[in-house]
Amino acid sequence: MRVLTFLAVLWCAAHVWAEDLVVKVTDPGGAVVAGAQVLLSRAGETRSLAVRPTTPQGVAAFHDLAPGPYRVRVLAPGFAEKDADTSAPAEIALQLEIAAMEENVFVTATRSPVPSEDSGAETAELNAGELRNLQPTDAADAIRFLPGAVVNSAGRRGGIASLFVRGGDSRYNKTIVDGVVVNDPGGTFDFGVVPMTEVDRVEFVRGAESTLYGSDAMTSVVQTWSREGTTRSPELQMGADGGTFATAHGFMSLSGARGRFDYNLFADQFNTAGQGPNDDYSNSLQGANLGAILSPRVRLRLRTRHSNSRTGVQSFWNFNGLALVPPDLDQRARQNNFLAGLDVVVSGRRSEHRFTGFEYHHTRFNVDDVVQLGRVTPAFGGFNFDSPFSLLTDINRAGFEYQGQYWERSWTQTTFGYRFEDEKGFTGDLAAPPPAHGLRLNHDVYAQQFASLGRVSLVGGVRFVHNGSFGNKAVPRAAFSLLALRGARWWSGTRLRGSYATGIKEPRLEETFATGPFEIPNPNLRSEQNRAFDAGIEQKLLGGKYIVSATYFHNLFRDQIEFATNPVTFVGQYTNVNKALAHGAELQLNARLRRRLSLQSGYTYAATQILAAPLCTLANFCDPLLAAGQSLLRRPRHSGTVLVSYSGRRWGGDVAAAGVGRRLDSDFLGLVPHVDHAAGYVRVDVGGWYALTSRVSAYVAVQNALNRHYEEAAGYPALRLNVRAGMRFRIGAE
Repeated sequence: MRVLTFLAVLWCAAHVWAEDLVVKVTDPGGAVVAGAQVLLSRAGETRSLAVRPTTPQGVAAFHDLAPGPYRVRVLAPGFAEKDADTSAPAEIALQLEIAAMEENVFVTATRSPVPSEDSGAETAELNAGELRNLQPTDAADAIRFLPGAVVNSAGRRGGIASLFVRGGDSRYNKTIVDGVVVNDPGGTFDFGVVPMTEVDRVEFVRGAESTLYGSDAMTSVVQTWSREGTTRSPELQMGADGGTFATAHGFMSLSGARGRFDYNLFADQFNTAGQGPNDDYSNSLQGANLGAILSPRVRLRLRTRHSNSRTGVQSFWNFNGLALVPPDLDQRARQNNFLAGLDVVVSGRRSEHRFTGFEYHHTRFNVDDVVQLGRVTPAFGGFNFDSPFSLLTDINRAGFEYQGQYWERSWTQTTFGYRFEDEKGFTGDLAAPPPAHGLRLNHDVYAQQFASLGRVSLVGGVRFVHNGSFGNKAVPRAAFSLLALRGARWWSGTRLRGSYATGIKEPRLEETFATGPFEIPNPNLRSEQNRAFDAGIEQKLLGGKYIVSATYFHNLFRDQIEFATNPVTFVGQYTNVNKALAHGAELQLNARLRRRLSLQSGYTYAATQILAAPLCTLANFCDPLLAAGQSLLRRPRHSGTVLVSYSGRRWGGDVAAAGVGRRLDSDFLGLVPHVDHAAGYVRVDVGGWYALTSRVSAYVAVQNALNRHYEEAAGYPALRLNVRAGMRFRIGAE
């Protein structure tokens, strides 16, 4: 009863709140922008008076203000920052502009909205318009076109898709969906089965970011957010498409915002038969994004997603058009993923306090029931290597995080927080029990100071980690950005930037808690580490319409984990022994060619080398490609991306290309001759939509438009030219 009385008082209080200054924020098309950060200060002063987020209606309200002139600054992810002078009392409307990439506001780089050029980090993004144009079926088909990203998919749709950044391992990327970490403990993550339905924005930050994000953020952070409801009347969107390889796809969402509440409920179903034997794939998704304003200073948001996928697994079989071994006809992979995050945000006059509870449950089965004839290799003495197995990964991550933000001045802010996480799960072969069971209780505290004054921006922070496996570790980071030359119209500003950071990655559960007759657990494993620095220069041209940047990066990976086997007993355990180097350069060009036409492109040169691999010997049955002196597998020296995007009122379209050079790879089967590389390739995707009416639009997505034969992972042929076309309908809303 007391709870109901309390809520009733809050509801009635809404009608008597004093609102001396009301700021409404919209995008270039006139749609409201929810979740923008609005900072208020007195005109001519730098001391912040208050910070407010915009509501689902795009409004930020400040009350109990003295009359006089004020300065308003608006920071919204995906847009350029906006400054305006006003007075109180008043009601003003501010329209944000879409800017070149380096002027966009990002959240991931500093955990709060900051212009990219001030963050001291290398960033890239896909906004809602670009995602709508591309129509990606999964996260891998989106992030592969971001500068600095190299995606390797084991086969076609539904195949395991890994991300390699700056020469790092595929387990060196922190992945966050709707505020919830979705990596396995130890960094493993499959981008190939993550539906992109209702994803509103993707942010990608390159470099070691463990100071803000803890374990696994060794070379990058990838973060996505679901769309929030903003229309006063309910909006129902639904659609379907079909295409080559018996592909069928349908989706639906119901969203809106009324008073203090906003909502978005959505679902998606995708099915395809694939282009070869045992190549079918299906994925279903259900999700919700619900928000409520409990009081002028207290907001609540609940986000949840559940997906269930089933994939045929051909395994290694076809290399450069040659069927070296028969495809696996009965192996199947299944995943069931559930995430939920509840945020309560309390706003002070110059501070914000975010309390988050989260849970992620991930189950993955890989099953092969039948011994298939003909799958033989010399490494097994000519005998069949196809054997039954039932591999299980059952992971649960749950915990609590507090994050505080404090704005003393308009040019400085402090971020600090505490995170507790319970990691537990089972991994292993159910056909050879028992599976390994692991439990970790982790505690992190962190703090970061950001300052941007005049030409200089500085970022400094540290995180102290107490991990249930490897113990205590301090992780620092420092970065700077300096506007060296202001320039004029043609040469419109030269900026220098650099950073130094350390990254850490905890062992996987199966590495620490290994069980079985041939594996010994190793509770003394240390974290894998990265000592990273980068330095770069950025040049704006023609008033900032074109931005060219060049960055040198250097990563030294230490204490990498390898499995050591006794050649007599065949019993072994995981241990920290390996060491590797990755360094190179990134070139990036971003341009606003027209008001609605943009270009995002990048080129990466990455030289990698294994510095130490003492366990890689013939006695340990090690592939020679993994020995000291070799380049790291599946890391190309040359890679690049181009994304040209147009987002208009009646139509939009993207042309995207990703090019990857020759790189070392392996069949891991001991074939003769041995497969030791994957050839370079260029993949081009085209997508677009056209509004037939204000409520009906048609769209098309063409992947591998040049119909190239290529393999991202050696022995796993990628999908040839494939087309999907469909219709989208919108009912309701204003």
